[in-house]
Amino acid sequence: MKKSALRFGLAVIVCLSMPVLADTIYSFQTVNFPGDTFTQLLGINNSGTIAGYHGSGAAGHPNKGFTLILPNHFTSENFPSSVQTQVIGINNAGNTDGFYIDAAGVTHGFIDIHGAFTNIDFPNSTSVLTQLLSLNDHNEAAGYWQNAAGTQFPFTLAGGVFTPLGSVLPSNTSAQATGVNNAGDISGFYVDSAGVNHGFLLHNGVVTILDFPGATLTQALGLNNQRQVVGFYMDAAGNTHGFLYDVTALEFQSVNDARAVDATIINGINDVGQIVGFFVDPITGNTDGLVGRIVRCVD
Repeated sequence: MKKSALRFGLAVIVCLSMPVLADTIYSFQTVNFPGDTFTQLLGINNSGTIAGYHGSGAAGHPNKGFTLILPNHFTSENFPSSVQTQVIGINNAGNTDGFYIDAAGVTHGFIDIHGAFTNIDFPNSTSVLTQLLSLNDHNEAAGYWQNAAGTQFPFTLAGGVFTPLGSVLPSNTSAQATGVNNAGDISGFYVDSAGVNHGFLLHNGVVTILDFPGATLTQALGLNNQRQVVGFYMDAAGNTHGFLYDVTALEFQSVNDARAVDATIINGINDVGQIVGFFVDPITGNTDGLVGRIVRCVD
């Protein structure tokens, strides 16, 4: 495994120096939590450690968080006394964040620093839900809170200070901050007055709107320290596809697992170009985790 990881890393360095992103070729690995039919991989750090969860959340099938070292070393991670937990963000120190549901059915964010969990609730009297979705190497988190009407409000959290982000985005009815890198760049998505989802990248106070060409919906779900953004889009037929956006090349690439080209979502990317996400298997109906590695680039 060590040699393979090095080989993939070298391939990525060559690839990311090329201007043509659309010709990147990935090799995909399917990952399933043992004995479960539902697995989502949501974040990956530079050492290849993955954050995710298994269990659909349906009755009798609760979300249970984990971290994963490939090929199959799962470590359970659940907020103490929680009913359900999703582990979503992971930084290079192995610290994580995400959200959990308590016994009363309330959703709270959390940060786990070296095994010490901290509960996170956005400080607003109308908030009924908080989720954290990313964690950078400064232990700065990105996420959102939601009111009883279902409206979502993006924020970052650093050193105990919450920074709302809604006012810096285009006019919107709801938004989430889904990723934050070490420079403080933020990925996410917002909903406009017509109900259309648009991805965004926030860099030095400037917002770049990310709409995959021809898509009816775009959500940016994560980014790395090169400001490469991943997420998913929906085509005119209602199918979902993963994407990679490179801010240097100003190009989108559609990224799909061959087992589910119309039902792929990419949720995380590390600095060597490894991506994680999940897809719905069209034959079994199971939700399977995926890891993608760049194996070849064509100029």
